[in-house]
Amino acid sequence: MNSPLFCALLFSTAISVVTTKGAYSNSILPISQASASSPSGKTSESAGGIPTTQPDGSKYSDVTVKNGVTGVQRLEECQKRVDAFKGKSCDLIFIGDSITRLWLDAKRGALPIWIQKYEPRHTLDFGIGGDSIQNVLWRLDHMGIGSLRPKVAVIMIGTNNRKNSPQEIANGIKAVITKTQSVFPGIKILLVSIMPSNRVSAGKEGLPLNEKMMTADALIKEYADGQSVYWIDLVPLMPQVVVTSADGKVDVSFKGLGSDRLHPDSTGYRIWSEAMEPTLSKLLPVN
Repeated sequence: MNSPLFCALLFSTAISVVTTKGAYSNSILPISQASASSPSGKTSESAGGIPTTQPDGSKYSDVTVKNGVTGVQRLEECQKRVDAFKGKSCDLIFIGDSITRLWLDAKRGALPIWIQKYEPRHTLDFGIGGDSIQNVLWRLDHMGIGSLRPKVAVIMIGTNNRKNSPQEIANGIKAVITKTQSVFPGIKILLVSIMPSNRVSAGKEGLPLNEKMMTADALIKEYADGQSVYWIDLVPLMPQVVVTSADGKVDVSFKGLGSDRLHPDSTGYRIWSEAMEPTLSKLLPVN
């Protein structure tokens, strides 16, 4: 017999098409250049893509191997993390993409921070690599997390919506906030800025994409009211730095990013943790 999750995946696949791939960004170009929705000049939505406010789970039925794993396997691995909390206390949930998922990667250097700061707070890592805003919206509806009762959610999402405009990204993040509040009534939210980046895989588009994300940050910070939603801005803590690659090429990166200039290294995760702690310790003190 097919599980409800599998049936939901089939239904989602039938009505939607994946339109976004991984991305990140922030920095030096004029804002006017950043408002261009994509390198092609069209936003994902204006070109017929799935709106950022609409759930999309089609990725999770994909059996194509990407970065060593399929979409099906990504979902299964996250579902195991969710199931591990069934019948147990879950006071804190991190919602996001690979940057959130990699808190648990021993090679990344973030795991010791997680063990020290977040395991005592009974924390679920609800991140999946490559996720867009639309994917997160789908997961909030279809992964059986409603039985959990976290007091605080940490949300960082949007960097993979590289084809969307800043306003579309902001609209989608607002939808994630609203959905999180609906699934977990009374929850407090730490809304974390999209990190700066100059991702290697984007080539010359790295900094324009980054500027787009920084424009989105300027929009989403307005969602914080200091009562139910709190703004955590990492951008000033991750200044621009000059890096030299193994082949001797000099380029721009940001403090706390790894060699791909997209995902944080141990320094980046420490910056993130320390930026949140003053607010988190008030909302969810460690006993």
